[in-house]
Amino acid sequence: MKNIKLIEVPSEIGAGTRGASLGIEAIKIAALDFMSNFFIHFPSEKIQTENKLLYEPIESPYAKRIKGIAAIYDRVSKAVSDSIKNNFFPVVLSGDHSTAGATIAGIKMAKPKSKLGVIWIDAHADLHTPYTTPSGNVHGMPMAASINKNNEECAVHELDAETTAHWNYLKNIGKIAPKVLPEDVVFISLRDFEKEEKFLIEKYDMKVITTKEVRSKGAENVVRAVLRYLSDCTDIYISFDVDSLDSSISKGTGTPVSNGLKEREAEDLISKFMQNRKVCCFEITEVNPTLDKENLMAEIAFNILQRSVNVLMMN
Repeated sequence: MKNIKLIEVPSEIGAGTRGASLGIEAIKIAALDFMSNFFIHFPSEKIQTENKLLYEPIESPYAKRIKGIAAIYDRVSKAVSDSIKNNFFPVVLSGDHSTAGATIAGIKMAKPKSKLGVIWIDAHADLHTPYTTPSGNVHGMPMAASINKNNEECAVHELDAETTAHWNYLKNIGKIAPKVLPEDVVFISLRDFEKEEKFLIEKYDMKVITTKEVRSKGAENVVRAVLRYLSDCTDIYISFDVDSLDSSISKGTGTPVSNGLKEREAEDLISKFMQNRKVCCFEITEVNPTLDKENLMAEIAFNILQRSVNVLMMN
């Protein structure tokens, strides 16, 4: 049986819309509403945030608050790495998706020799860089940091020295870069990305599985195909951004997009992936209860979390 450790990262300085830092508490409230004592069962660690930066002027327009994000990368990567080294399975609950780069770094720091596969269940590719970003929000960049790409071919911004230094720090944290090879990344339900991100996906032939494909082939077949595709990998990390769900149910997230997964599809996909022994870390991110009525997004996230962890415990 796997020992599970919850790592709570209530940071939202990488997002453009306020409120994601409240997502973890919202998931806990959903658990209480479902009469579940899930959060009492497992040891947990709460990562200190830099959310105070939200009240300060922005210094780096093409990577907003990246200095604070670098500090959080240090804390999250250490927490994830320590958990894995102590034989825990880290389940990361994060506010915004920017810190997923730190989760990936932590896995690699604990297992530097591993060939890591990433299953990125998200409406967005998060392959922007400070050179290409339309928004400057760092939650659109963790995948680019993890594969160690600047995408200079598509650059639209000139960076100042400090932003460049912080961005290089994110890419090289743990003194391993890239953390993941582009061919070892699988995007599921990806449907909202810019031409600069498309350039990287096509250049490196990154694998994309659309919502339509999930629906026509069924969760089981998709999971089998993805695991076959990642068969060279020794370890697998699953990152679940709730905006992968259809906008009809994902109101409670900063960037909802139509034509996404149904709750059941996401739940089936993730719980089937979790049966695989290579999976070494799971993350849920971008629940924003301030955009939601009835705490629906957090309830859906909790259902997926609970079912996934149950599968882990049974393995």
